[in-house]
Amino acid sequence: MIAAIDYAVTRGMEVEEAEKAAHLLVRRRACFLCLNAFPYATGHILIVPYTHIDSLAALPGDDAAEMMSMAQRVESVLRAVYQPAGMNFGLNLGAAGGAGIAEHIHMHALPRWVGDTNFMTVTADTRVLPEALDTTWGKFRRAWQDQEPRD
Repeated sequence: MIAAIDYAVTRGMEVEEAEKAAHLLVRRRACFLCLNAFPYATGHILIVPYTHIDSLAALPGDDAAEMMSMAQRVESVLRAVYQPAGMNFGLNLGAAGGAGIAEHIHMHALPRWVGDTNFMTVTADTRVLPEALDTTWGKFRRAWQDQEPRD
């Protein structure tokens, strides 16, 4: 994803346009945020370390600290934008643990509402979202920037 965005930018695409096309929200030193391409609910964010590693225990401490710091901020932004009744944060480690890409860890951040699950995901392997990913991208990105520390 990152390589594709960088490639598009080097070929003349505006940074914001390239990041929106890939649903990349934020880049930091050790991790980036993006929307889940197949979300379980509106606002389903992934916190992804650049380090290609399959274990949280093996993730360098500074990278793990940045991941958790970003998770804290993601919670704050999602609460401000969507006012969820609750939140799920988690990692699926290994194929047996449900990891889509077992060789690369990432953390899910998922806003939740009472009664938000339905049969579509279970019986039809289909996601029902009230908001397009591009809309979610814009709302989250603006709210993240609004929460940037000011000097």
